Amino acid sequence: MKRITVFCGSSFGTEKVYATQATLLGQTLAKQNIELVYGGANVGLMGAVADGVLNAGGKAIGVLPNFLRSKEIAHLGLTELILVESMHERKTKMNELCDGVIALPGGFGTLEELFEMLTWAQLGLHKKPIAILNINGFYDSLIELTKTMVEKGLLKSANNEMLLVSDNIDDLLEKMKNYVPPTVGKWIDKDKS
Repeated sequence: MKRITVFCGSSFGTEKVYATQATLLGQTLAKQNIELVYGGANVGLMGAVADGVLNAGGKAIGVLPNFLRSKEIAHLGLTELILVESMHERKTKMNELCDGVIALPGGFGTLEELFEMLTWAQLGLHKKPIAILNINGFYDSLIELTKTMVEKGLLKSANNEMLLVSDNIDDLLEKMKNYVPPTVGKWIDKDKS
């Protein structure tokens, strides 16, 4: 993997460990010569992961819609800042630039980005590893929800397994490097549900 997209909050959240782990993820990516692709802001967890990469001598590429340039405060120290016109163009560009995705704690935007990447993978539009760094159990409820989707016949188990999860950065990156995409399609037979 040469580049990883990180989706995360533009706020820090209520637990200091979120920022600590975001910074550590950035440092780890830099040490492993993996470039960061992310939302381009210098605030919250977004800024922490970018600063972690940059302060460790790595490369950080931001993708920011023009209308968010002033709201999210573009990071001025990036290796490259790509300005786009829309949120959809932002996600498309981030997907084009990366070899895998990691989600850190975040809000609706982070979830929307994560699930769009999962949906694209489920539909066979890409075969990239998609991962959650489950800091302090932040995503435990979401992981339980996806298990319920499988139990209720709305999500194939193989597709649920596309979502790689760990609370340890090195373990998560190792899972991503060894990821093998599922060979099954999205569709669930009426008779099998």
